[in-house]
Amino acid sequence: MSYIVYFNIARAKTVVSSPYNKRQDAFADRIIRGSIADRNGNALAMTDVGDDGTEVRSYPYGAAFAHVVGFSDPAVGKSGLESVENSELLTSNAFFLQKMMNEFKDEKNMGDTVVTTLDADLQQAAYDALGSNKGAVVVMEPGTGKILAMVSGPSYDPNSVAVNWDALNTDEDNSPLLNRASQGQYAPGSTFKVVTALEYMREHSDYQNYSYDCVGEITAEGTTIHCFDNTVHGLEDLRSSMANSCNSSFANIGLTLNKTSYRNTAEELLFNKELPAVLDTSKSSFKITEKSSSADMMMTAMGQGETLVSPYHMALITSAIANGGTLMEPYLVEKVTNYTGAEIRKNVPKSYKKLMTSAEAAQLKDYMRAVVDEGTASLLSGQSYTAAGKTGTAEYSMVDGEKTHSWFMGFTNVDNPELVISVIIEGYDGDAGAKAVPIAKQILDAYYYN
Repeated sequence: MSYIVYFNIARAKTVVSSPYNKRQDAFADRIIRGSIADRNGNALAMTDVGDDGTEVRSYPYGAAFAHVVGFSDPAVGKSGLESVENSELLTSNAFFLQKMMNEFKDEKNMGDTVVTTLDADLQQAAYDALGSNKGAVVVMEPGTGKILAMVSGPSYDPNSVAVNWDALNTDEDNSPLLNRASQGQYAPGSTFKVVTALEYMREHSDYQNYSYDCVGEITAEGTTIHCFDNTVHGLEDLRSSMANSCNSSFANIGLTLNKTSYRNTAEELLFNKELPAVLDTSKSSFKITEKSSSADMMMTAMGQGETLVSPYHMALITSAIANGGTLMEPYLVEKVTNYTGAEIRKNVPKSYKKLMTSAEAAQLKDYMRAVVDEGTASLLSGQSYTAAGKTGTAEYSMVDGEKTHSWFMGFTNVDNPELVISVIIEGYDGDAGAKAVPIAKQILDAYYYN
């Protein structure tokens, strides 16, 4: 009996939502699949019904929402919110009399509408800013956990996914079906210096007295770390080390850290853990152990080495910093309504986990503001909105030579944080750390100025 109760209450929605559940066909025989809308009521997915009763799932925004909204096609299945919210879309909470009338006329009932937290204008701006680049963008509210935009590129047109299915699945160079925002795995580059700085603060109560004279490189046990372009930063404290994204200083810090404590801090920030998420995510990895070498510590401290992370995960860490140390549970569905707009259920913000103390978050916020005000993200200074953040350049080897990923993570309206943004650009040749910043700025400008 207890299992039956568990199934009906806890597992029913999951099972109904599963693309392998054949009962879905029975629901579809009686219900027209409901719509998915953005937070302002713009249709992101809808069912067009022809005069002959033929139903076609359509996506007005095409590729812009492909990875987060997903697709629903009888030939190839479901993905994204189309899969996660399948049971809601195939449930009709039409009024009783309307259901009776439809039954009498042998007509289907209209499925419920899933109203998301997504903002169509912001999503489109992120998609346009990403352009032809391979990469991803995540935008969310740190105080609520609402995800406002999630873009992955290259993308695909969900309106023609069945026709192009074979090509989409065999395109190994572009992997268009991969949601890079939540499932991509990248070296974090200098964005990881936020984690390293947090660990140093935890190990050294006098961290504000930190001092390092950067000569453009540092060598330990036969391994040499260079600052970007071999820049000599001179005498730095922890704040200026962050603002300048000084590799030598952070490599020096890495040599001093307790390996077990460092790992514990990383795991408190959800490395090596399942992430709170609505969509499928990849687990980030942090591999420092007691056996790690000095070279491992230096490389990890500056965001290279074997550490891997998704843009979504970096958005969560940034959200916790912006929100006084508390990570709000991220969510994508604002509410579910019936076809008339009557509210069936509503999600509300709730705390997920305290990732750091409020004092630690405030200090990191100050360091990240320095990155914008006087450091590597100065392009974001002088706007009507204030910003704080961290740039990153992650090097990796390809058959055609060394390339870099470009990172930016940050938040706006620093005193009362409003938006968190995480951007990665794959395989950029040049000053990669600067590549993600103008893309982030383009997105933020579209939000605040349009």
